[in-house]
Amino acid sequence: MATDSRQLWMRLFLPFAAGYFLSYVYRTANAVIGPVLARDLGLGDNALGLLTSTYFLAFGAAQLPLGILLDRFGPRRVEAALLLIAAAGASVFAMSDSLHGLAIGRALIGLGVSACLMASFKAFSQWFPPERQASLTGWIMASGGLGALAAAKPLELALAITGWREIVLALAAATLAVATALWWFVPDKPLAEKGASLAEQFSGVKQIFLSRHFWRYGPLAFWLTGGFMAVQGLWATRWMNVIEHMGSPAIAARLTWISGAMLAGFLFMGFFATGLVRRGIRLESVYLAAMLAAVAGLALLASFPTVGGDLLWPLLGACFSLSNIAYSLVAQAFPPALSGRVNTALNLLVFAGAFGLQWGIGILVDLLQSAGWTAETAYRAAFLALLAGQTTAFTWLVASRKKN
Repeated sequence: MATDSRQLWMRLFLPFAAGYFLSYVYRTANAVIGPVLARDLGLGDNALGLLTSTYFLAFGAAQLPLGILLDRFGPRRVEAALLLIAAAGASVFAMSDSLHGLAIGRALIGLGVSACLMASFKAFSQWFPPERQASLTGWIMASGGLGALAAAKPLELALAITGWREIVLALAAATLAVATALWWFVPDKPLAEKGASLAEQFSGVKQIFLSRHFWRYGPLAFWLTGGFMAVQGLWATRWMNVIEHMGSPAIAARLTWISGAMLAGFLFMGFFATGLVRRGIRLESVYLAAMLAAVAGLALLASFPTVGGDLLWPLLGACFSLSNIAYSLVAQAFPPALSGRVNTALNLLVFAGAFGLQWGIGILVDLLQSAGWTAETAYRAAFLALLAGQTTAFTWLVASRKKN
């Protein structure tokens, strides 16, 4: 029996973990590849921000229909099919010489990996008991943290050996391999009952978006979780180069520390979340403390940009990993039948923030520089604008907290 359980774990967890690993590599790779693209193709900050953020736009747009697809066709079929789109997008990206072609490829990648986390959640809920969900969530998100690590120093070293086009084509091949593994090795779980109709599915989505509880957490998901993804995926690199005058090797090392802190946060939740609750420590308290630390960390970074970066950037990475507690905090107020749509609805706000803020920072920086601001002051102003949004969202979360 133990052997059967171990085999099931390997057939389920490993392919989904590989998919989420790749999704994080794709998500954060432009932090290292972006400056090379800008140099090779002559892209400005506005164009680079738009290019990188198209991933988040396509990813976010897929979230609401994704919940319905997972319920109707199962996680194996949905993720395997979408990863074929991601592989095609990577191929388009690698072979493009224009901003238009690169943006199309990046958008296809975002669409293609949009199911990697939600499909794993769906599969785990089908095959494993509730008491194992927290640990499985921690482990699957840790695989994403490993992907972020791989997209930092290892990617920078790979760029010293070969070109960015060859690297992206290699990622396309790896994506095809994972899609094949998902299709052939992941088992299907027959549904116990017929899925809800489309009208009922969309009625549940409407219920979520009309919920006051959902909108307690929604703004912070947009500004802080999405904001960190926007910064980590592109603007952290530019900040370190323009503000701190760091070279590529030092930036890659800093990005590695950020990703390591994220991984530590994911593992912390995987190992200790259940134990904290059993000891009477509410997950909302952990979440609020982490979000306050994130806002304070960004305030210090924007106010004193050349001091403490080696500590503050990893702090932001760790706080970002703990921001994922919001998924369970939001879902607990809804019936289990809506949990998938609740997660994808919150994911929609996260990736709307990642897209809008990543592009918006680029637009703001370009506008300020065209108005005569130096690059340093323009980037500081953009980060302070992000801080203002995060502070407002955090204040809303605390002010709207329900009395027990």
